[in-house]
Amino acid sequence: MPQTYRIIQDFTGVYAEQPFMQGLRKDAVQSSAGPDAKIRWIDCSDIPGTDCYCDDEAVTAIRKQIASAGITDASGIHFFDNGNYHYMSKIWTDMIQEPFSLVVFDHHPDMQAPRFGNILSCGGWVKKVLDENQFINNVVIIGVADHLVDEIRAELSQAGDADILDKVTFIKESEVRETGTPSSFSRTTTSFSRTSTPFSRMRESLRSPTDAGMTEGRIYISIDKDALSPTYAATNWDQGSLDIATLKEVIEGLATSHKIIGVDICGERARDFAGDEYHTVQEADALNDRINRELSEFLTSLASSPT
Repeated sequence: MPQTYRIIQDFTGVYAEQPFMQGLRKDAVQSSAGPDAKIRWIDCSDIPGTDCYCDDEAVTAIRKQIASAGITDASGIHFFDNGNYHYMSKIWTDMIQEPFSLVVFDHHPDMQAPRFGNILSCGGWVKKVLDENQFINNVVIIGVADHLVDEIRAELSQAGDADILDKVTFIKESEVRETGTPSSFSRTTTSFSRTSTPFSRMRESLRSPTDAGMTEGRIYISIDKDALSPTYAATNWDQGSLDIATLKEVIEGLATSHKIIGVDICGERARDFAGDEYHTVQEADALNDRINRELSEFLTSLASSPT
């Protein structure tokens, strides 16, 4: 990544129970608000019309906040609350003004057609990127529930939108489990490959045509922590079974042969979470605090490593 900025958009106040995120908030307050500030904290809690669906007025307000913070592109590491706000990935990728591919870790495809007019939503933002972003090359979605892949393919086909699937590679949850541990990856300083079929498909789909032939291109990475097993995160949506080591290994591999434009992370617990079969409220907050710190440090280290 060209920058190591960390940008936090707080919609629900859930970060208040995470010491690591509160440390970032303190650092953001103490640092300058100019273009060189490495941490930006943006309070989105007073913007109406943002929960799950983001109406046009809310989109405008969010973009105004981003601009007011002196942010002009999609670089850096973006945190933005729970999965109801995953549509922020669409708003961030709208700022990319060069051909790119999108790599998404998510237990859901997020490719539903809009339920109300053309409104942006957490469940349909990937489709809107494909429909509206002139710079998008391909999309890879990793860890998605098998039955949801079948359902979205049928839904898009029935709606006459099946052609957009030509740009989408699904790596299903079952395929990730069957592929094995991160040690089955093979990387060099110039290429990334995994002998298994699903990850070979991913690599090929991320290659971009140029005058000189096919080359590895620019990518933006979006992480919804609901792709992870409940061992690693506590989210407000049903979760998959991806382990954190595999997620990091995939990103490391991609970084050896692609320019990572930016990364975003969502998937906090719901604000009204009262505990579930896996976690108490306190356990959920501690777990999410730990994984946010781990991902932040990992991505920051990756950005500073020589390519």
